[in-house]
Amino acid sequence: MAEVSEHLLRKSFDRPDETRTYKDLRIDLLHLGDLTVSRNIYRQGWKFSSSVEPWAETSGCQTRHTFYVLSGHIRFRTQSGEELEFGPGDLGFAPAGHESWVVGSESAEIVDFGGCMCTYGQRL
Repeated sequence: MAEVSEHLLRKSFDRPDETRTYKDLRIDLLHLGDLTVSRNIYRQGWKFSSSVEPWAETSGCQTRHTFYVLSGHIRFRTQSGEELEFGPGDLGFAPAGHESWVVGSESAEIVDFGGCMCTYGQRL
């Protein structure tokens, strides 16, 4: 059963509950009851298969994402080969098992509110 608060809650990415850093990636986490929302900043050149996959020992990203792109461009490819690029103002979904990478010369910043970024990059 989902945890429900009887109070208003306010959090800010200016003061995240937790910050994780990986090769070319920074994740700021906010916890609101049983919901975790993250701001993910993928630096230019970031690619899941070369930045996370080698040490996470997974085949593709095993986190499903529902996200909003704040800046930059990021591209996803599913296991079936479907590819789609997302940019500022786009809302998107990527299923588990995908590959993703930053497109262009600037970092990509997204807010992820549908996946569980609390376990992102951990060995399964």
